[in-house]
Amino acid sequence: MNSTKRTVDSVDSPGYRERVFEIVRQIPAGRVMTYGQVAYLLGEGYTPRTVGFVMHSANEENTPWHRVINAQGACSTGRILIPPDKQRRMLEEEGVEFNSKGRCRLDQYQWSPGPAESGRVDLQNQDLQASLFTTGPRRKKHHEP
Repeated sequence: MNSTKRTVDSVDSPGYRERVFEIVRQIPAGRVMTYGQVAYLLGEGYTPRTVGFVMHSANEENTPWHRVINAQGACSTGRILIPPDKQRRMLEEEGVEFNSKGRCRLDQYQWSPGPAESGRVDLQNQDLQASLFTTGPRRKKHHEP
């Protein structure tokens, strides 16, 4: 039996990075995506951590790297960029509002590409899409004794 598996490029390869940048370049001004959301759209071999790693090499002139944030709706670049609030300021200039904890409302600002842009057929189901790409407070299940 001859099975073929898609070969995943190394995170350091130009092909790997370009796939991330292709998605990020589609994010409209004033909207955001999460690292995990981008990783999910790209599929096997991509993780939120590797997407974040790739974003560090983005060219600010042609890739809106600042529109990719963490799953809590916050910027995760404080320890990397100088000045540490650059990403937040860039998003605020586009109309994204942050609360006192430094988080934006993902239910308001999070963007999800349509099936044509993402290449993932299962994103046609809006309920599935909403459950995958929106975050909220995680609640522990309470079990009665």
